[in-house]
Amino acid sequence: MAWTKEQMAARAALEIAPGSIVNLGIGLPTLVADYLPADLGVWFHSENGLLGMGPFPLEGEEDSQLINAGKQTVTVVPGGSTFDSALSFGMIRGGHVDLAILGAMQVGENGDLANWAIPGGKVMGIGGAMDLASGARRILVMTQHVTNKGEPKLVASCHYPLTAPRCVHRVISELAVIDVTEGGFSLVELAPGVSLDEVRSKTGAAVRA
Repeated sequence: MAWTKEQMAARAALEIAPGSIVNLGIGLPTLVADYLPADLGVWFHSENGLLGMGPFPLEGEEDSQLINAGKQTVTVVPGGSTFDSALSFGMIRGGHVDLAILGAMQVGENGDLANWAIPGGKVMGIGGAMDLASGARRILVMTQHVTNKGEPKLVASCHYPLTAPRCVHRVISELAVIDVTEGGFSLVELAPGVSLDEVRSKTGAAVRA
């Protein structure tokens, strides 16, 4: 067994402190908004210029003018606001985002993050990930533990182009929650039915229990 994408999102939601300003990256992180209690006073930020992003809209209730950074339609909570991207990136670079939840192609055991390009593959552009990885106070990565080819995404050293060095604090995959420490990867929690041996066999670096 392992966590589903929805269960990963629910687990990631537990990482969010009340009153935080949180940026959700493209892909898996966008699911997190659906699993956060409304009474926590959390404000979701999107770098295209939105503070107060809510869950995905119900079918038929979409507003094409309300989108996240991945161009998905979203909702806005009462009190939410929109603004230009210059102000949005000023918030990020000024250290006003408490937590960024980002996807990853690779995470190094020293906390390096690579999440924007695969050598020889299609390059989508780095977007706001570089600013978020450097400017947010804490970085949480949500990712599948291995690639479609079975190659580890948690590695001793990233060989994909870096988004930012030494920025990742914690990783949530379908198999486990793993911290990045000075000594490398450290296990925090296993998904139900997953063994430490399985996690170690699918990780490209040592994992301390």
